[in-house]
Amino acid sequence: MTELAVGGWVLLVIAALIVGLSKAALPGASTLAVAIFAAILPAKQSTATLLVLLIVGDVFALWAYRRHADWRALGRLVPAVAAGLVAGAIFLVIADDSWVRRTIGVILLILIAFTLWRRYARRGEPAATGARWPAATAYGSLGGFTTMVANAGGPVMSMYFLASGFRVMAFLGTAAWFFALVNLTKLPIMFGLGLITPGTLLMDLILVPAVLVGAFGGRVIAGRINQTWFERIVIVLTIVGALYLLI
Repeated sequence: MTELAVGGWVLLVIAALIVGLSKAALPGASTLAVAIFAAILPAKQSTATLLVLLIVGDVFALWAYRRHADWRALGRLVPAVAAGLVAGAIFLVIADDSWVRRTIGVILLILIAFTLWRRYARRGEPAATGARWPAATAYGSLGGFTTMVANAGGPVMSMYFLASGFRVMAFLGTAAWFFALVNLTKLPIMFGLGLITPGTLLMDLILVPAVLVGAFGGRVIAGRINQTWFERIVIVLTIVGALYLLI
């Protein structure tokens, strides 16, 4: 911590604000925070430090949107996400993640293209009320893997929730419960791998106020944004996240 320059701390505070904003209003924006943390801290340390801040954001998101979740959609995701988490944990132990991030970025861009094509092809049809098991398996396994390796599951799951046809509040509520449960599952794994230390926890303590400020600001935005703009912002942020993973 003492080795970080003032500019580094400023960027980390901005990233913490983005974490709060992403949890309360703009899913997918957290990938920008992932990029900042990875640029300032060593890769695995950045993943562990950011995880605690994401959990703080999850608590706020649950408080704000806990009653809006689609539990059937969450239930379909459980087996695939669990498999993805296990694969991601094994990967953290045995491999370097640089090439995998690029692979994930390509997959995200393919998912975005598929989602946009699917929405275009179904113009005029009734909105979907939920993605089926094949989609839950594909998105869930990839989401579990990417969130374990790089805290980058937000863009993947945003595409799944868009494919499910969720309105803004249902989207935010389902995402809140999903990431709260997944991130809590990741916490003991990170402790077991020795990635969460007293130093990372102290850094988190310093950055928590910024997460809360971002979350309260995001709550105001969520109450005013319309469905069309919400979906456009989610897609743009997902593309940004995918491009980051490719670089």
